[in-house]
Amino acid sequence: MLRTTTTTPPISSLISPSSITPHSFNPILSTKRRRLLLLTSLTFSTTTTTIPFFFSSQTSPSHARGLFQMPPLHLNNRYFLVRAGESEFESLGIINTNPVAKTSVDSGLSQEGKRQAARAALSLKAMGACDGSCWIWPSITQRAYQAAEIIAAVNGINRSNIVPEYSFLDARGLGAYEGKKLEYIQRYGEVYASDSISPNIKPPPIDDGTPNESVSDVFVRVTQLMSILETQYSGDTVIIVSPDSDNLTVLQAGLIGLDLRRHRDLSFGLGEVRFVDTKLIPAYKQPASGVFQCSNPPSCN
Repeated sequence: MLRTTTTTPPISSLISPSSITPHSFNPILSTKRRRLLLLTSLTFSTTTTTIPFFFSSQTSPSHARGLFQMPPLHLNNRYFLVRAGESEFESLGIINTNPVAKTSVDSGLSQEGKRQAARAALSLKAMGACDGSCWIWPSITQRAYQAAEIIAAVNGINRSNIVPEYSFLDARGLGAYEGKKLEYIQRYGEVYASDSISPNIKPPPIDDGTPNESVSDVFVRVTQLMSILETQYSGDTVIIVSPDSDNLTVLQAGLIGLDLRRHRDLSFGLGEVRFVDTKLIPAYKQPASGVFQCSNPPSCN
């Protein structure tokens, strides 16, 4: 395809200097004329500009890079999913999902959490995750970023390969459960009981700024993350480090085509590492609208 620019005659050809005389002086008109005369030295190129568009009609838009869908048609990179170790809040048995506190010291790894992160780093090394090189994408949440630093150190990866993610990997916001004991959710299971009914049910809200996110909300975030990664990298290894389990279970459920209501079946333990096996990603099935062809439009029975 070609784009052509049109030519414009010089502005000087549109002005007659003889028309400007002392007897015809008018402050307003004179100002306008002076402005036009200043432009007389400016002319537009009379050449034709050709701009090539590198677009192939044989390339389907649905296969373009960056248009990510779940389950994906394919993955351009190799992925490892890591849950960060125990945080100080978790060691006290307290639920903390308010993003305001995600960079606080109390959101960092506890002593046990550091040991869990070290074991995760050794597991990645044993799996050959960073043989050659890798990119580490942790949440900016303190415990996830600290875990990423430990992973980088153990696997001999430069800190410049740690790319903090500022929002898409935030721990799932649990709304009114914020500040309650972890055993409250573990004992009564209200959040996950709701998840098993519908991915659209949100935890009760609260007015302290803590989000109350449904499984669908988390699904949107992790899909956006994967879209960025699949667009930014190709043929690389990416280690995703999340501060909680729900980000990873929803992501893995989306990748393998599991009903989001069952994401809890894929729960990650503290410091757990998993490789994303592309063999588990279901084969793409073309939708009926793409298969069905009408031989006699508009009568399509």
